[in-house]
Amino acid sequence: MQAAPARATAVLPLPSVTDALRAVESVLMRGGQRTARRNAWTSVLEDRRRARDRREAQHVLEAAATEGPNAT
Repeated sequence: MQAAPARATAVLPLPSVTDALRAVESVLMRGGQRTARRNAWTSVLEDRRRARDRREAQHVLEAAATEGPNAT
């Protein structure tokens, strides 16, 4: 008895988690809601960037203050 010939199957790439979430988002949300959510997330990222910049500036100011005016 002979073995059945192997079938060629196409290997499709799996969607990334981001792609899957966006697909679900597009089904559940209307365009305006999706835009509002993305704008909100962009604002969150921008707030985080500004907070990081403030922390870095504070560290620089504190370092300058501890060195004092007579530091060489």
